[in-house]
Amino acid sequence: MLMEPKCYERECKHFLGVRQTDDTEESEFVYCKAFPDGIPDEIAYGKDKHSKPLEDQTNDIVYEKEK
Repeated sequence: MLMEPKCYERECKHFLGVRQTDDTEESEFVYCKAFPDGIPDEIAYGKDKHSKPLEDQTNDIVYEKEK
């Protein structure tokens, strides 16, 4: 079971939830519009609030609080 990500706690409007690659709990990962293949741990569970795009990020989406 995944821990609740900070993206959810911070109410980021780009957070989309949990995705599975198969029917097992082990394949679960959190994702968002900025990171459709999985949010990096330093953002999802760490202190990085994602206020600027990461170097290897393929888009320019950053944290925005849900209104």
